[in-house]
Amino acid sequence: MMHPLILASSSPFRQSLLQKFNLPFETFSPDVDESAHKGETPTELVKRLSELKASAANKYFNKGLAIGSDQVAVFNNQILGKPHNKQNAIKQLNLFSGHTVTFLTGLCVYDIVTGAKKTCVEPFDVTFKTLNDAQISAYCDAEQPYNCAGSFKSEGLGICLFERLSGDDPNSLIGLPLIKLSQLLAEFGVDVLTAQNKF
Repeated sequence: MMHPLILASSSPFRQSLLQKFNLPFETFSPDVDESAHKGETPTELVKRLSELKASAANKYFNKGLAIGSDQVAVFNNQILGKPHNKQNAIKQLNLFSGHTVTFLTGLCVYDIVTGAKKTCVEPFDVTFKTLNDAQISAYCDAEQPYNCAGSFKSEGLGICLFERLSGDDPNSLIGLPLIKLSQLLAEFGVDVLTAQNKF
């Protein structure tokens, strides 16, 4: 019997990404404090938070493979959080105009029964066009990306903000690196391709 899959996220974007695997899964909201510890690097932060989110599955499930993911945007060695409002989003996008921002996505697969976990951090670079105030304001009004790290949704109109994308897996930009996830699941004995007929 295959391990049930559990996504530790209430994000509709992560859920729609995981649906690409064509396997059944459950979701829950991990409800963890996402603030950085003192002296923590961006890589350490997303690694820790993805592990924390995955292991929070213990509260709700007694078996299965829990998938936790967390993402930060990094610019000039500073972690950029979610903007939460238009004013902050405009500030972030002005800052990024003509520059490259690195997105780090932490990913953890955690076996609830054994406590075993596999974790990785996937980088992805986004180079922004040189944007003017009217473009930035129009984008913010159209998509209201106030709950997204970096103030954009790459799966929507946000793609028009970019000059170039560079990384191993464009899904990681949306919040779930599927190429790495399929590799980590394989390490727990779940081959996404051959699992298609197991349900």
